[in-house]
Amino acid sequence: MKKQYLIITLLFLAANSIYAQFTLDGQFRPRTEYRNGFGSIIPDAADAGFAISTRARLNAKYESEAYQFYLSIQDVMVWGENRQILPDDQNDSFAVFEAWANINLGKGWSTKLGRQVISYDDQRIFGGLDWAQQGRNHDAGLLKYKKDKFMLDVGLAFSQDFDNPTGFQSVGTAYNTSGFFTYKTMQYLYAKQQWDKFSGSILALNNGFQNFDTEGAADGVSSLQTIGTHLAYKAGSFSANANLFLQTGERQNEVKVGGAYLLGLELGYKASDKVALGLGTEVISGNKADTTDKTEAFFPLYGTNHKFNGFMDYFYVGNHANSVGLFDIHASAKFDLGKKSSLLVKVLNFSGEQELPSGEKSLGTEIDLVFSKAFNGYGLAVGYSQMFAADGMYELKGVTEDLAASSQNWAWVQLTIKPQFLNTKKE
Repeated sequence: MKKQYLIITLLFLAANSIYAQFTLDGQFRPRTEYRNGFGSIIPDAADAGFAISTRARLNAKYESEAYQFYLSIQDVMVWGENRQILPDDQNDSFAVFEAWANINLGKGWSTKLGRQVISYDDQRIFGGLDWAQQGRNHDAGLLKYKKDKFMLDVGLAFSQDFDNPTGFQSVGTAYNTSGFFTYKTMQYLYAKQQWDKFSGSILALNNGFQNFDTEGAADGVSSLQTIGTHLAYKAGSFSANANLFLQTGERQNEVKVGGAYLLGLELGYKASDKVALGLGTEVISGNKADTTDKTEAFFPLYGTNHKFNGFMDYFYVGNHANSVGLFDIHASAKFDLGKKSSLLVKVLNFSGEQELPSGEKSLGTEIDLVFSKAFNGYGLAVGYSQMFAADGMYELKGVTEDLAASSQNWAWVQLTIKPQFLNTKKE
């Protein structure tokens, strides 16, 4: 019945759109992937993975002078995962991706409440993770201010799962959902000032993680602080972006964090109307081999990690936490091939920020290729990535070189269609 109620809600909003602006659109995004070393070294004895997944979304937005309301529902399907004539969705992936209201408070102030995408700057710490079919969202409340080229956001979240035996959280506030830095509480302040050629932002973020004792009972909260800045400059054909973030406090179950940092620099140059060049580096702190009483490893938390450190997702995509960190040097070239098509070529060299137990630091080199083409109302993207692993990568991923497949690669094809069903906005 949940699906039916959501569809009825969308139809009701459409029927009342004569009193305000209403848009109804969707997204259909199937993606085919061949995985022969995606995310980690594949052993020689293992067969490559091959599958097709689809994201389907329906989005509705209602706007008036007093408030805006947005609702996005989605399903993520893997082809063939449901047996024939099954009456329900076997993977239970149908969900409300976004459901929020933004209330205008006047004089530049507003408040945004509900399930929403939180994304800032280059998405290093907060991002929508749009590459993942399921995406990333937050259940949060924001107090927002914007005037001219200045903006300020204050965000608050208190997560709960109602897993109390009574069926409702009437006793205590233990939060039993954990993993992938899922937080019990979150507070942050984000401020950004933009000038003609330069912009700068600061982020101060605190996350509280539910702790558990040896018997699985709730045992207090660990608090992790992430503080930093993003700087951007653009003049003519040249651009530069820099990140500097620090982490301190505690991870879940009172793991002490100290001296953790992320430092990144990206340079861009538009060589011509058809060629854009990029050069960058990122250093993410890691643990020394003999570190036992605390962690010095930085983790980028809720960013769109897929766009950083290689598209094959060997680092910081549900992995590489509390490890040796990363030193990433990369160069890229994007070619405009005409007729709404382009080719991206990117080469990345990886090393550990700290040594592995063997003393090795070199991890390997990755090459990423992405061809994109826009058609009339839809887009097609084709990608291929190759990992040339060094000795340290085999050690890091726990697969000896003589037992690994001779080639580590990944290929994918993605179609994206974004139909607009209804738009009452007057031009």
